Amino acid sequence: MVYSVFRWMTGIAIHWFYSSIEVTGRDRIPRHGPVLLAASHHNALVDALIAVWISPRPLRLTAKATLMDNPLLGWLLSMVGVVPLRRAADEKNAGRSSLDPSRNASSFVKLLDVLEEGGVILIFPEGRSHSEPELAALKTGVARIALEAQADRALSGIRVVPLGINFEDKGNPGTAVLAEIGEPLLLDEAGSVTVESLTAMIAERLRAVSLKRPTPSPDRDAVKRKGTSGQLASPLAAWGELTHRYLINIARDLAVNRGGNPDEPAMLTIVYSLVLILVSYAVQFTIVALVANPLLASVYVATLPLGAYWAAHKAHPRLT
Repeated sequence: MVYSVFRWMTGIAIHWFYSSIEVTGRDRIPRHGPVLLAASHHNALVDALIAVWISPRPLRLTAKATLMDNPLLGWLLSMVGVVPLRRAADEKNAGRSSLDPSRNASSFVKLLDVLEEGGVILIFPEGRSHSEPELAALKTGVARIALEAQADRALSGIRVVPLGINFEDKGNPGTAVLAEIGEPLLLDEAGSVTVESLTAMIAERLRAVSLKRPTPSPDRDAVKRKGTSGQLASPLAAWGELTHRYLINIARDLAVNRGGNPDEPAMLTIVYSLVLILVSYAVQFTIVALVANPLLASVYVATLPLGAYWAAHKAHPRLT
């Protein structure tokens, strides 16, 4: 239930920021069996939101453990089942002189449990979000998890599926995204491989679907400021535009004007929008409840997220 709501909200959020999200190769994500979804990482937490939305199966997310240090964010990530991973770089930044080789042992056990249950794990093998025009050298985590699951849990049918998430201009509202799923790598057919050789195989497949140029969105400026370049699909979508567009624009302006890391605008827009929208819902509920009654106010507020959904998806396919 929590994951379904999270995925539903994710679809709304990313479509309010980006005007076009093209998905190719979605049928390459197996409908059954253990899967490691290895994704490129150029836009921080937004990459995870896009992966959640496009995947036909629930994902068990991984994230750097330092994100859990924020009480609010840590609570939200825990609610959707995020497994924290402690990166070597974070340990060094924390002033630890030596690395504990067992620092991720409990997290690896959780991930192996997910695979044993036939689940799907989302992991970013580059280990960090960046803006370089090439893939960063892949860490060995994906290969290690896959080989440990095969050896220690006697699992068969493990597939590593590459996901390239490509942005026209990741920090600019109204731009396009291309998410391409590549050819799955079936571990049973890889033969006798080492962690290093398997990592190289994963890198080759991930490189084939990454760093591509999405088709520019034709309604970039309309989405950026007005919210639509044509007629709205339904009265409900028009209601969503009316009750949310001004809040989204305020959030976008705050995020874009903040500057700094190019990873920030999309993520900050989503965070600021969520806060502004929740405050707006509370204010509107209070006003309607005072003018009419709480029951009518509840019905009124229930129409707001439905309108937001239809407005966000008016020009985009609703994936199932």
